[in-house]
Order: sequence, then C-alpha cells, then structure tokens
Amino acid sequence: MNWLPGVLAWFLCLPLAAQVQVDVCVYGANAAGCIAAIDLAQRGRTVALLDADGHLGGLTTSGLGATDVGNKDAIGGLARAFYRRLRRHYDRDENWTRQRRSEFRGRGHEAGEDVAWTFEPSVAMATLRAMLDEAKVAVTVARLDRSPAGVGRDGARLSWLKTESGVTVTARVFLDCSYEGDLMAAAGCSYHVGREANAVYGETLNGVQTKNARFHQFAKAVDPYVVPGDSKSGLIFGVQAGGPGEEGAGDHKVQAFCYRLCATDVVDNRVPWPKPDGYDVRTYELLLRAFAAGDTLPLWHPVEMPNRKTDSNNHGSVSTDFLGANWRWPEGSYVERAAIAAAHRRWQQGLFWTLANEQRVPAKVRTEFSRWGLCQDEFVDSGHWPPLLYVREGRRLVGELVVTEHHCMGREVAADPVGMGAYAMDSHNVQRYVGPDGTVRNEGDVQVKVPQPYGISLRALLPKARECDNLLVPVAVSASHIAYGSIRMEPVFMVLAQSAAVVADLALAGDLAVQSVGYETVRDRLLAAGQVLTWPVRRK
Repeated sequence: MNWLPGVLAWFLCLPLAAQVQVDVCVYGANAAGCIAAIDLAQRGRTVALLDADGHLGGLTTSGLGATDVGNKDAIGGLARAFYRRLRRHYDRDENWTRQRRSEFRGRGHEAGEDVAWTFEPSVAMATLRAMLDEAKVAVTVARLDRSPAGVGRDGARLSWLKTESGVTVTARVFLDCSYEGDLMAAAGCSYHVGREANAVYGETLNGVQTKNARFHQFAKAVDPYVVPGDSKSGLIFGVQAGGPGEEGAGDHKVQAFCYRLCATDVVDNRVPWPKPDGYDVRTYELLLRAFAAGDTLPLWHPVEMPNRKTDSNNHGSVSTDFLGANWRWPEGSYVERAAIAAAHRRWQQGLFWTLANEQRVPAKVRTEFSRWGLCQDEFVDSGHWPPLLYVREGRRLVGELVVTEHHCMGREVAADPVGMGAYAMDSHNVQRYVGPDGTVRNEGDVQVKVPQPYGISLRALLPKARECDNLLVPVAVSASHIAYGSIRMEPVFMVLAQSAAVVADLALAGDLAVQSVGYETVRDRLLAAGQVLTWPVRRK
C-alpha cells in the first residue's frame, strides 16, 4: 500500500478550470479549512478548497503534534472525529515502528480515552487526506491574487476571487481559513495587526508587557553590547535599539514565530542538524553569553510523540522563537513572507547547530543536542525540516463582536457560542531590548490561565454586515491580541471552521446574509453535529 499516499496526493491537488463556480469557496487548506470543506461536502454543497500554503493540514501536519487543548472535553464535532481516527491508528501495534506501544510515556494517549492528542506529522497528514477522500473533496494548491484585481464585489457581497494563476472562483459564500486573514483583508473587512492598548477594551494583559513578562526571561544578567560595557560599540545580534514602549500601550508588533521541530534520537532514523548556508557564530552571541552568565533554563521544549519523535517548541531566554523578525508577516507580500520564513529557518537551524557543536556551549548541552536530529521519515520533500512556519498570529478580524480578556475570564458570556476556548491566554515574547539596568530583557510573554472553558461567539466569525455579508472567518477571528492567545489552538480552529460551515449551509438554504442566520437554528445543527457549546458539557 506504499503507493496510496502518492495517489491521494495527486487526487487532492487537482488543477482548477479557468472559471469555477461553487456553493462555497474555502480559502486555506490547513486543518480548519479541511474540516469546513468536509462538513460542507457531507451536507451536499459544492466546495472549492484552496491550499494557499502548498502543504495540506497547516500546522497540524507541519510539526505541531503536541495538541494544546486546555480542556479536551471542550472539543467536539469533526475535530474530535479527527483525533479519534488518530487514536485508532495508534491502537494498532503494527503502527509502533520505532518503539513498543507499551514504552510510550508521552501524554495524549491516556487509558480510557478514544482520542490521541499527540501524533506524528505524517500520520496527521494521512488521516486528513483519508477524511477528505471519503467526503470526495479535492484540494487545489492556489494562492489568492492579493492585488486590487484579486476579488470582485457586488455591494456588500464578495462575488469571486482570483488566484495568482488567473483562475476565477465564484461562490455564494466564502470562508477565510488562512492564518493570516488574507481573504478577509482583500474583501475590505476591518482588522487589526499587533497588540491593542489595554485601554481599548478595558483589558489588563494586552499591549506592551514588561511587568508580566516573567516567562522565558533571562535569569542572569547578560550584556547587550558588542564590546561588553561599551554602549558605543553597538548591539549584538537580536537586541533592538530603543525601549519596548509604554507599559500597556498598543503597537503593531507580532508575537514571535518558530518552526515546530519533529526530532528523534533513534540513530537509524536520525538526520544530523543541518548547518545553514552562511552560518556565522556571531548570530548566536546572545545565547553564548547567557550560557557564560550561568543561565540554565532549558533551550527547547521537546514533547514526546509516538515512535520516539518530538514536537519541540520554544523554551528559555534564547530559543527557537526569532523575536522581532516576523513583524512584517501579516501584511507582507508573498515574497516578503518567503524571505521571513527563510530567515527563521536559518536562525533555527543555526541555533541547533550551535547547541550541538559550538565549543562555548557547555559540554553537557552539546552532548544532549548531539544525540538528537531531524526525522528521516518526516518531511521528505523539505529536507526533513517542517515546511510551514508557526504563524501564531496574523491579522485579526474586527467583526460583529470582539472576544476579549473579559470573555476568557468569564466576566462576559457569549449569548451565541459556536465553540469553546479553554487554553490559557498565551502570548510569546514580542521583542528584545536593553533594560534600564543595561542588561538584555525579553518583552511580551504572558501566560494566564482561564478559570474554565468559555463560549466563542458566532459574531466573532462574522465581518460587519456592511463590509461583507457572505464571508465567515473562523481562524483569523475577531479577538483582541490577548484573547486570541487563548483561542489560537488548532482544534479550536477546527471546531470554529465546522461551525462556520454550518452557518454557510444555512445561509445558502435561506438565501441569507451570514449575519442574518438565526442562532437558534445554528445551535441545533451544531449540537446535532456533536459540537460542545456550553460548560459544563450538556449534550443534546
């Protein structure tokens, strides 16, 4: 059966005709987009699913195998069906090829559960492809023409979009499932990039955060200057000139990105850390000075995946997050984004090369990182490196309702929930600067738990009716920066995408604007589909 993935890949990347007319166009074939397209196809709707990234499944299949859920019972519908399929895969002993099933000590495969929350990227890819195949959904690799000629409007309605290759897709309803919100921006919807000031929504955790930035912080004093103690010698790589800004003030800076590495310590499946072209050890001077100062915070966070693999995330004062290098990503052109992604790849590859090889790195650290490497059986087409950068935040819709810190903390309750958030309000660091004491500081990392799962309003998926009345946005949802830090989890995106698909189906059936679909009917359809809308869970 080794030929099957290749055949499915061909089937799922069919070219479009020059003119395509469908009921619904789903832009973005990450896990959310796939789930939305599957739901719509199951309801008998014609769908065009456009893969803007060239990698089916988004972050779910690009290394983010350690699923952040906050509370697993808040996930329902097709999203939960996806994780159940993963569990059925790992319940078969023959799929444990690098270790015995009984040897797995990682989380996410608890006894008595029917889901798996941790998984290999290749298994996630095969699972999504199988679900799409069963629903007879074809995927086309195509990016939006982001020029003014890329979309057509008829008053408040989005009539069509055009791809870079010149294909025009006409639809009655559109879903923007991209991480960046490219389609909703092109459609003329209001949006925000960066952090709002706390004063905008009466929050406490938004805007510039130096007092709350206690996590992934320098534990020891590190000098920022090329010549230690000499401010005239200039700043070492990665430290910005100027201060962080006023506490709680808004800016257009974006929390840091990284690649989620799938690594292994199995010798016959291990590829040594690649040394990037143009490697310069001076790029990592800040890391080396942190070691010299005695900073011992772990430099990565490897979470165990099946078959002795990891999902490895940022951890520590200097780690995989490339602070300040991504601020142009949300609004950047495709060329700019490609350059930003390449710079992140060079940074992260050089980081691991340094940790495994540089003599100024403590010997025990070098020994530890030398026993790891990339997985030979993952990401074969991209040099075993994850193909997609972890875009933690792009544009965010400013829609019919904005989810804020108050919703996350239960001070405000959505009357029309279409899914639930449960993860902590989580922002990674945004910038690195010279503190008042003359040492290096990180700014922006905030991690505050929510008291319990909370409802995410239908209106957070809807643009203002006067701006666009046939578009839903289930990924770049209408939320403040800090509230988005709780929402921005792959299973939540999948849940919201299925809910958006249900609203789209009802809008089509009634020839309605998406803002005019009655919530009671939406709620009943969602409960029938197994979605979780209230806490404690009350299933219909």
